[in-house]
Amino acid sequence: MLTSVFAPWVQDLGLSIESLSPEGAVLRMRFSERLCRDNGVVCGQALMSLADTAMVFAVSSAGGAYRPMTTVDQTMHFLRPAVSADVLADAKVVRLGRTMAFGSVTLTTVSDSRPVAIAQLAYALLPESK
Repeated sequence: MLTSVFAPWVQDLGLSIESLSPEGAVLRMRFSERLCRDNGVVCGQALMSLADTAMVFAVSSAGGAYRPMTTVDQTMHFLRPAVSADVLADAKVVRLGRTMAFGSVTLTTVSDSRPVAIAQLAYALLPESK
């Protein structure tokens, strides 16, 4: 899905899948200076993209397969900086309906299990294209 569903620039985030289950997904974003602000902190835009991408995997896993969807809401709370470490996104589906899906994502670094950020997301589930 990383190469067939997402925009090419998402691949530049260096994401990998750590685990998939009907309850959710865990994705890893490898640390790169290219994702950092001028102060060496991983930028919020990269963290938001990681959370959004992880939730698409979680919704797809919970539904048994990928189906077209679009983000309708993402609320992100940044709790502390992610510095010089890979970031893990633990995405959990809260509710999967016929036309909407809701979930939460907790971001941590591999060097510290305290949350870096938390996100709440909602998706419109679209009909399959013909």
